[in-house]
Amino acid sequence: MDTLKLSGRVALVTGAARGLGRAYALHLAKLGADVVINDINLNAAEEYGEELTAETVMAEVEMLGRRSLGIQADVTKRDDVVAMFDQILAHFGRIDILVNNAGGALGKPKSTLASEASEDYYRYIMDINLTGTIFCCQVASKPMKDAGFGRIVNVSSQSGMWGGRNGGGMPYKVAKAGVIQYTRALAGELGPYGINVNCIAPGWILSSRAIASGRGDEKTRSALEAQIPLRRLGVPEDCAKVVEFLVTDLSNYVTGQCIPVCGGYVAF
Repeated sequence: MDTLKLSGRVALVTGAARGLGRAYALHLAKLGADVVINDINLNAAEEYGEELTAETVMAEVEMLGRRSLGIQADVTKRDDVVAMFDQILAHFGRIDILVNNAGGALGKPKSTLASEASEDYYRYIMDINLTGTIFCCQVASKPMKDAGFGRIVNVSSQSGMWGGRNGGGMPYKVAKAGVIQYTRALAGELGPYGINVNCIAPGWILSSRAIASGRGDEKTRSALEAQIPLRRLGVPEDCAKVVEFLVTDLSNYVTGQCIPVCGGYVAF
């Protein structure tokens, strides 16, 4: 099997300075891609004590024999996104793969209930999860159209696929549901240009941020694992392998889809 199936490709992973984004970036590099690391803070791994194998994620990619570029940019700001893609095209001359990973259920709001969530928090969560994804997709679309090729993977969440029955987490759930529907709409538009657009919906994953918040604690972990048919929490590499499927020729006839990566937690 050709382990360098992405040789010659250039990938951008947003929110890649730690956690799931870092896992995606390193996995793509192992497959042969040159990888652009975007984050609002390129030293974000330090915040959650995530140990790198080199000084930066960019250096980790280079240790794998690939070229890398780090771009500190806020994807919720369109001007930042335009400047980021201008820099990528000037440096590499192409962009083949986009993984929109930036986002999360961040902040400590007073309430996330559907009837109570504040306007400021709702707008913040929508921006970092949905608006940033839309901006990156829109700006990436032009060079991908010109090339007649592209692979876009958006990152939703299990939260975007179910209501939860109690009204909690509304801003994040609505934003991630929007990512799924935007993926479908964009896939319909870009398919004729040879661009595949898909989405993954991770479940309970042991990312560095999740571990720091207590997900790896024995009591919490046991309670969650009992609800997962495969009886274990996911690890970042579980998601990275599905990203591999969606950016290689294994998925040439797959577009507009959202693939749960959850060990069966959501069974519909």
